[in-house]
Amino acid sequence: MKKYRTKNKKKEFLQFPAVLYQHDKNYIRPLDKDIEEVFDPSKNKFFKTGECQRFLFKNKNNQTVGKVAVFINTFYKQDQPTGGLGFFDCINDQETANFIFDYCKNWLHERGMEAMDGPINFGERDKFWGLLSDGFSPPLFGMNYNFPYYKDLFENYGFRLYFEQLCFSRPIFADVSRVFKVMHEKHRRNPSISAEPMKKK
Repeated sequence: MKKYRTKNKKKEFLQFPAVLYQHDKNYIRPLDKDIEEVFDPSKNKFFKTGECQRFLFKNKNNQTVGKVAVFINTFYKQDQPTGGLGFFDCINDQETANFIFDYCKNWLHERGMEAMDGPINFGERDKFWGLLSDGFSPPLFGMNYNFPYYKDLFENYGFRLYFEQLCFSRPIFADVSRVFKVMHEKHRRNPSISAEPMKKK
């Protein structure tokens, strides 16, 4: 197994999941722009207080079998120095996953980290956060999507559940709750509150 920094392989980093999930009807590829903004120091403020690198992993036949981003972020203060990994994708092979996790662990240890959290995002917590463990349907915008076997890859390595997060959507033309209508009517009469259409300019 070999690892490669993605400095000259950004396109492959972005395209590997599309190849991996090509037969999964529920997979929706994230916008390349949204992924790249995470790794752009001019757009991601967390580079001011942290460090991030991303890697591709290839087998002896030079086939890409995994990818990951690993990072430290001192913006979020923790009692135990903890680094993170995210944007993890991997074939269904525990040995390959262990190689990737070991690489991340060593990278973080060299930078003084004592624990590793993931999969999370080097950025705000509203996007690309967490491991999907139930409800394998087309993902919401900005949400992670992964194969069910990812859970085993993480847990077999030693990762444990930290907290559960629920993500859901609702039809935009569905009836809103009665409480919303009552509160809207109440505040609509308040002269101190107003609303107007937003203009692009």
